[in-house]
Amino acid sequence: MKKVFITLIAAVTLMTSCTVVDNSEVGIKFKKFGLTDQGELQAYSCTGWVMYNPFTTSVYTYPVFVQRVDYQPFTVNTKDAAQFKMDPIMSYYLNRDMAVKVFSTYRKPLEDIESGYMRTCIYDAYRITANQYTADELMANRAEFESSVRTMLDSTLNREGFIVKEFTSQITPPASLQATIDAKNQAVQEALKAENLVKQAEANAKIAIAKAQGEAEALRIQADGEAYYNRTVAASITDLLVKQDAIEKWDGKMPVYTGGGVVPFIDVK
Repeated sequence: MKKVFITLIAAVTLMTSCTVVDNSEVGIKFKKFGLTDQGELQAYSCTGWVMYNPFTTSVYTYPVFVQRVDYQPFTVNTKDAAQFKMDPIMSYYLNRDMAVKVFSTYRKPLEDIESGYMRTCIYDAYRITANQYTADELMANRAEFESSVRTMLDSTLNREGFIVKEFTSQITPPASLQATIDAKNQAVQEALKAENLVKQAEANAKIAIAKAQGEAEALRIQADGEAYYNRTVAASITDLLVKQDAIEKWDGKMPVYTGGGVVPFIDVK
């Protein structure tokens, strides 16, 4: 009975003193009650099968795959006191080589670090950067503004062991400024519409002019053709008309002199 009891104790101890850290995580094996001479946690990273003494040692794990965090919107002020709403989304992952430092510093799961330290870093990056712009400057240079925020975040979070993979945000200006922007955009759209109508009218006028010129040219060509035809016909029948006119005016008397075998024409006026 005693041997069975000892065996059970050994089995339970073995089960609680062994864990597996897969390749999607990084393990931190640390002493529960011991610190280094510098007052730091005695810890090191580990993967795979990990054996440890559950009474004096523990193993904590962090995921090292990409995490995505959609933060609640917050407001920051520009240097002319305009309030902008920021709605950031960040994707990041833990630097495996700095996992021990992260655990030693925070002793918290990633979710708590995201909602605490990381959110503060994001807010400060927006707040400090926005204070360098007026409202109009921020709206005119949004890409530059977001790039500056990202640069500050990269610098701050990378030092702590967090690698920013993607960072996007929706920037909403104050309602009064948005109304001004909307009115300006509407005016631009109307101006473009009017410009397009003018261009269309000019194009239609050019089409009408070209059509009229084409029709006039066609009529001129037709008239020239008819005139040419009339001249040709007139030239061919002029002699016949003259003879016909003489015949119609002849009184039927033959002239006294004939010769040459032709019929003489006599002036009958």
